[in-house]
Amino acid sequence: MGFWKSLFSGTDAPSTTSATAPERIAVEGSGDRANSRVFFSTEREIDLYELEELCDAVGWSRRPLRKVKKAIQHSFLVVSMWEQRGMQRRLVGFARATSDHAFNATIWDVVVHPEFQGKGMGKALMRFMIKKLRGEDISNITLFADPQVVNFYRTLGFMPDPEGIKGMFWYPD
Repeated sequence: MGFWKSLFSGTDAPSTTSATAPERIAVEGSGDRANSRVFFSTEREIDLYELEELCDAVGWSRRPLRKVKKAIQHSFLVVSMWEQRGMQRRLVGFARATSDHAFNATIWDVVVHPEFQGKGMGKALMRFMIKKLRGEDISNITLFADPQVVNFYRTLGFMPDPEGIKGMFWYPD
């Protein structure tokens, strides 16, 4: 637990760099993953087919890859989470954020492979995202969540409709 504590609090935490600069932070595996390590990256070179497999693993509906590519290209921050075993690497988590580059950012597409859920990896991914956004002086961070994961985001400090603000949506017919 010491690693997590140093990652997200105090002066031992890694320094924050530009939202587009590559950054890797290793997390050693344990138990059945003792020979693996998990790391976060802000590099945008993501195999879209591998991302699609990750989204399939959690039951998300498929989206056109050209639109997914465009969404990633136009995101302010992209974070991927990888498991590395020897020379093999696989995508096990992903999240991205859009922003006005000054005050606001919205987190989108948070996904963690089912094998890594319930082990603190989703929280680590979100804390990494928040830390990177705060490092860019973004003060208002929002996200959209399906009802079944609202409590997960609450544990990270997100709250629904703060101060009675109601979001509004427009969808094409």
